[in-house]
Amino acid sequence: MSDDVFGTAGIRERVLAGWSAAPVRFREDANAEEDLALGGYVDRLVIELAQNAADAAARAGVPGRVLYEFRGSTLVVANTGTPLSAEGVESLATLRASAKRDEPTVGRFGVGFSAVLAVTDEPVILSRTGGVRFSKADTAAAIAGLGSAGLDTEVRRRDGQVPVLRLPFEAEGEPPEGYDTAVILPLRDEAAAALVRRLLAEAGDALLLALPGLERIEIETDEGRRVLQDAESRWWIHRAAGVFDDLERETLLADRPVEERSRPNWSVLWALPRHEVAVREESSGGGVELPGVVQAPTPTDEPLSLPALLLASFPLDPTRRHVAKGPLADRLVWEAARAYGELVRERAEAGGDVLYLVPTGLAAGALDGALRDEIGKVLPGTPMVRAVEDDVLLRPRDAVVVEGADDAFNRVLAPIVRGLIRSARQDSLALDALHVRRLELAEVVDQLGGVAADEPPEWWRNLYGSLAGMVTDALLRESLGTLPVPLADGRLVRGARGLLLPGPEIPTDNLAAFGEYGVRVVHPEAVDPALERLGALPATPRTLLEDSAVRTAVEHSIEADDPDAIAHAVLGLVAADPSQAEGLWWLSDLVLRDADGDHVPANALVVPGSEAEAVLDDEEVAPVAREVLDRYGQPALEAVGVLATLGLVTSSDVALDQLPEALKDLDGIEDWAYDVAPDGSRYGATVGELLAIRDLDWITDDAWPRVLELLGSSPELRRALVTQVRVVGPDDRPLGVPSYAAWWIRDRVLLDDGEPLAGRADPAAEPVLATFLDDAPEWTAGLDPEVRTAVGLVREVGDLDADGLSLLLERLADPDREVEEVDLLRLWRHLGTLSLFPGDAPDHVRVLADDGLTRVTDAGRAVVVDGPMWLQRADLGGFVVASGAAADGLSDLFDVPMAQEVAEGKIDGPGTAAGVPAIVRELVPEVPPTWWEHEELTVDGVEVSWWVDAGGAPHAATFDGLAKALAWASGRWDQRHVIRAVLNEPDRSSELLIDAAYD
Repeated sequence: MSDDVFGTAGIRERVLAGWSAAPVRFREDANAEEDLALGGYVDRLVIELAQNAADAAARAGVPGRVLYEFRGSTLVVANTGTPLSAEGVESLATLRASAKRDEPTVGRFGVGFSAVLAVTDEPVILSRTGGVRFSKADTAAAIAGLGSAGLDTEVRRRDGQVPVLRLPFEAEGEPPEGYDTAVILPLRDEAAAALVRRLLAEAGDALLLALPGLERIEIETDEGRRVLQDAESRWWIHRAAGVFDDLERETLLADRPVEERSRPNWSVLWALPRHEVAVREESSGGGVELPGVVQAPTPTDEPLSLPALLLASFPLDPTRRHVAKGPLADRLVWEAARAYGELVRERAEAGGDVLYLVPTGLAAGALDGALRDEIGKVLPGTPMVRAVEDDVLLRPRDAVVVEGADDAFNRVLAPIVRGLIRSARQDSLALDALHVRRLELAEVVDQLGGVAADEPPEWWRNLYGSLAGMVTDALLRESLGTLPVPLADGRLVRGARGLLLPGPEIPTDNLAAFGEYGVRVVHPEAVDPALERLGALPATPRTLLEDSAVRTAVEHSIEADDPDAIAHAVLGLVAADPSQAEGLWWLSDLVLRDADGDHVPANALVVPGSEAEAVLDDEEVAPVAREVLDRYGQPALEAVGVLATLGLVTSSDVALDQLPEALKDLDGIEDWAYDVAPDGSRYGATVGELLAIRDLDWITDDAWPRVLELLGSSPELRRALVTQVRVVGPDDRPLGVPSYAAWWIRDRVLLDDGEPLAGRADPAAEPVLATFLDDAPEWTAGLDPEVRTAVGLVREVGDLDADGLSLLLERLADPDREVEEVDLLRLWRHLGTLSLFPGDAPDHVRVLADDGLTRVTDAGRAVVVDGPMWLQRADLGGFVVASGAAADGLSDLFDVPMAQEVAEGKIDGPGTAAGVPAIVRELVPEVPPTWWEHEELTVDGVEVSWWVDAGGAPHAATFDGLAKALAWASGRWDQRHVIRAVLNEPDRSSELLIDAAYD
């Protein structure tokens, strides 16, 4: 048994005597201890023991070191510093009576050690000066030994729960080597062990910063060892402290407890993580995470939304969890805000980004809101933002930002806009909170025209170059819409949209003639790619030619004061790249000089000695002046409409009811549109692409042989003639129609006899067709076959138009013409497939005759025969023979009925059923198994040799008739001769089967 060096027996005796004398004191002590253990100090074990260690080191004047060793079910906390004393033991056994009240220590309430009760009922303290322990079980035994009925009743009413820290007992043992004191905590249960593990894991830099008396904390568990030290190397820190004078003590501390009023000192510490270090430290357990609560100086439950750690001597309420409201707390908020401002200034001076430190958004609590409000008053007057021009720190209230401007643009603006600072989109809320003045980008741009009007073009190019990162944003481009731009003619205009950016291939001196029409070209020394993003157009020859001002100049060049100057400007651009004029049909209005020196539109000029001059009427066209041709070259002249051969006009997405202006000069174009429109209505009909040959009405009559040869030899002209145009009607159905050139030639080109070229027999026409048509001129034989077809020459029945078909039918019905049966059958086959019809059906029709020729009869005495059995019915009239769709087509074309429409086709008499020979069925499997034999077969009273009734049954009166009936009934008319051979010569069956093996 050790000596009772701390007088624990006397303490126990006094406490037990007090409890015996007044059991209510026991109840009071038990309740007070329970409030602390279950309330304010339930999760403060690690912090409170570290705080005691820091105070011990401070009293001893030595560097504080703490060891937390957690093994099995025991936590040992050892520390350096002043060892345990009798006064300290008495303080531990007395609630709210700290032994440190006259010392500048962190612990000042006398209740911190009660945090151990969250995990143990048997705490032990061993020091170099002796040991002491507390025990729930021994305390209960001591109470029971008194034999006090009042105390026993209180213990029973508390279910045996007694205060642990009121009765100290002597203890034996020594602290670990190198330490002066050790607290040994046998843990109550697994829940207590889990709490200890969590609290040890959460320990970090905030603990060292709150307790400056500690320089090292070691944490050893079964999972490993962790050391906390050098916290300030991971944080930017600003400290502020002071002592209240007597007047301040009277006003600020009047509502605080007596012992607290004896401590007039205050302190504030702000700490910011050094983020560049934090990444490394966090990965190794360095502990730089922000706790997110105010520390006073140990953690409270007051949330803190600022991105910093705050440790301040805020007054606390009895729970030690919240800051107590009152004048002292308000003063500490005021001091903390100014210290925060200093921290921000120091970080800004060191070159750090500080805008993220500006409070924005909603406060996390009442104290947080008060801090943010006070900081919001301090920061606008704190030098913390850098000027773009000279990098000096400015107070936010003296600064200005240009909305949307990036760093490059700000550098250009800095000499013009005083106090200009950089800003990013994510800084917007912070700048608003700092009351930084904002200038709209559009406002600054508007002012540039005045403040920088005298700047040279190179300065403006530098300005535009600085916009490279901004012009990609649609909203910023809108704000830059009035940006001043210097022009080549010395003017400064607002807005880049529509301006022309000259390229090296454009001679700017050529553009002077367009000035009065509004052509605006950027000064070459001010050109920058950013202008294009703002709506300026790269001035290639094409973009200049497409400019509406240039078009106006061209279309009014005949009225200009100097037409030659406009011609020079336009041809100078076109000569640089003639292909750039493609599709600009209005360039043909450009006035040029002809060979006589007169001004003539380009579309009425031809190249001297060209095909165009040879075939076009010299009353309509004139040769262009030789000096104009020599100066600009034939490609440039052709590009603006001067003709070297026949010219073309191209137009896309053409609505037939609203023809574009580019097509209006084509002769008869409105008539063409009406003729090719579906159902004769142009409304809603469109053409995707229309390629037309122009000036067909200017071709001389005797030039057509040469012209048609030219059309066949030029790929573009040939395409414009022979390729059908695709017309899409309102119902979206496409229709192929003749090209404009093909339609015009068919409709309007006449030969020497005054008759049209179209509709004549092509030199390669089918002989039977050629006999009914007029011959084409001999010179057409040398033309391209597709050209001959396109201009209306007829090579086959399908080439006929409505007029040609009427003429053919008229001549076909001429009785003075002899037509062989074979030729007529071939002609009928083609005519039956036409979808074209003449205006009126013919009155007379050519039909088959009995002599191998044909004859003409009244249309009312003819029928169309679409099946071979009807050819036996001579009683029906003359026969027009065809099958399938061709038969229907001939019936419609001639307005002649089908044979079955004028005769019932009913068999007279039933006949006798007979089986079809097996050999026939083997050769032609499709034949029916049964046929009907007749001695005499009549249909509608007319004798025939065979028939197939409406049900598909074959009837026959002869072997030849049976062969045909079986072939027609089976749908194998092509096998009628084989069937007849088998029926007539059964001994040939083997031979026919052998042949059939190869079918």
